[in-house]
Amino acid sequence: MVQKRAVGGTLGSVREELAARIGMLDACIGLKRPDDLAREIDAIRDLANRNGMRPAVTVAQALEMALARGERGPLIHGWLAILRDAIGSERHDDAACDTFRAACAVRMFG
Repeated sequence: MVQKRAVGGTLGSVREELAARIGMLDACIGLKRPDDLAREIDAIRDLANRNGMRPAVTVAQALEMALARGERGPLIHGWLAILRDAIGSERHDDAACDTFRAACAVRMFG
């Protein structure tokens, strides 16, 4: 199977970069200010968007909203787990976005 060509490399290499960024964020959640976290999430969202990774964009947007609502600390770990799953998704269609959007709504609103 041929991987879709991505901005700056293969889709696999973009996934690896995004996973590394999420891992670094996850490791220092309590050390970063909310504004710094939001900037990091925005950079992740932008890279995912440029590479057509629509479910990851959907989750990143929801995570940015959660930060804006005041979610902090350990609560963010769960959001990052959903973002990791979205980055690993092989599907990039509307149905995949809807599935991740629903997961985010459950996380946000219970």
